[in-house]
Amino acid sequence: MTKISNHLPTAELQALDAAHHVHPFTTQTELAERGARVITGAQGCWLTDSEGHSILDAMAGLWCVNIGYGRTELAEVAARQMTELPYYNTFFMTTHAPVIALSKKLAELAPEGLNKVMFASSGSEANDTNIRLVRTYWAEKGKPEKQTIISRWNAYHGSSVGSGSLGGMKGMHMQGGLPIPGIHHIDQPDWWSEGGDMSPEDFGLERAQQLEKAILELGEENVAAFIAEPVQGAGGVIVPPETYWPEIQRICDKYEILLIADEVICGFGRTGHWFGSQAVGIRPDIMTIAKGLSSGYQPIGGSILSDEVAEVIGATEFNHGYTYSGHPVASAVALENLRILDEEGVVETFGSVTAPYLKEKFEGLARHPMVGEAKIVGGMGSIALTPDAESRAKFKAPGGTVGYMVRERCFANNLVMRHVGDRMIISPPLVISKEEIDTLIERAWTSLDEAMAQVKAEGLWEAA
Repeated sequence: MTKISNHLPTAELQALDAAHHVHPFTTQTELAERGARVITGAQGCWLTDSEGHSILDAMAGLWCVNIGYGRTELAEVAARQMTELPYYNTFFMTTHAPVIALSKKLAELAPEGLNKVMFASSGSEANDTNIRLVRTYWAEKGKPEKQTIISRWNAYHGSSVGSGSLGGMKGMHMQGGLPIPGIHHIDQPDWWSEGGDMSPEDFGLERAQQLEKAILELGEENVAAFIAEPVQGAGGVIVPPETYWPEIQRICDKYEILLIADEVICGFGRTGHWFGSQAVGIRPDIMTIAKGLSSGYQPIGGSILSDEVAEVIGATEFNHGYTYSGHPVASAVALENLRILDEEGVVETFGSVTAPYLKEKFEGLARHPMVGEAKIVGGMGSIALTPDAESRAKFKAPGGTVGYMVRERCFANNLVMRHVGDRMIISPPLVISKEEIDTLIERAWTSLDEAMAQVKAEGLWEAA
């Protein structure tokens, strides 16, 4: 039996990693020089590294470990399924019990009218699927010219060629010939950074109405869909003003534009509701799912389709799918994960008890002299770093310089808290306790203090 050892010396593990492993979204030479932090174990909300440090994971891995680490039930389900049916595809007019059961459960949990699922192995794959889904849908409805999909700048919808094009990360678009044709971007609803002198309410309406302007400029007859995260995740946890989403829904309804809610991060309890669409009050035609679907224990994603979209697509042979679509082991693990979230009341308890406590404590970080804004929806929170909160000023240093300093101090203080530019973001497991929330806030405050001292010492406490 192949044994993977955690017990080699850290330096040896780091050298092997640098020699053979290419990390995502990483400058490999820089990482090789400093050495990757080697994670050897995890339980609940805590990670253990190869040096024996206990680290509070305030990012739930990559926004995904909603039930926390170490739930042996999922391992047992995976082992049993591997023994019974380790793999079979769903191409040749075949199916299997795990994917049937998971599809049924998702239909029960999803908002009304969303009852069919096309599976993938990740959110990136699922959003690639969505590009073809919406274009095929309109072609089958006799409107093949409806091809263009509208998205938002600074949105993240994956990193494949298709999903990376849907997203609005300009740094990603600089590599590999992105975006592909037929994708159009409008501005994000980030009042803190881009609202100027407008009230949040007026700004939310203005940003939503950019969708209507884009539809009219491109021609309603050419626009297939609008895709957005209910709350932008990797873009920095951008919480839109309350006026934003009702106006978006109105516009989609008026112009018969399909609304795709990217629920990869927002789904399965992350916003305090089962889905972010419920938190912001929208009625999507398609929901992209992944991450919390299995709490990261297995790679699985998918697109939940409205009855109307499913009926139209179902009348033709949709020439699309993946080797691992509805993989039996991934499906079985996801189903057990949903059982735990549901039957143990994890989503309900988080939404009614834990999230309000987290909100109270997290918003208190706005009192720190380097924090201008602390926003949180359920278990998605961000703080904006600034040298002058009153004017919402940015640092003169290149964007991300100060955020990186704070992130490094967090990691040094055994707290995983991510930076996106000069925003710090959190997304802890939904099972986090009040005591662990207190620890999170204490370590975040200490890290902010230490980073602020460093910023001032290096002469970087200066507004742009």
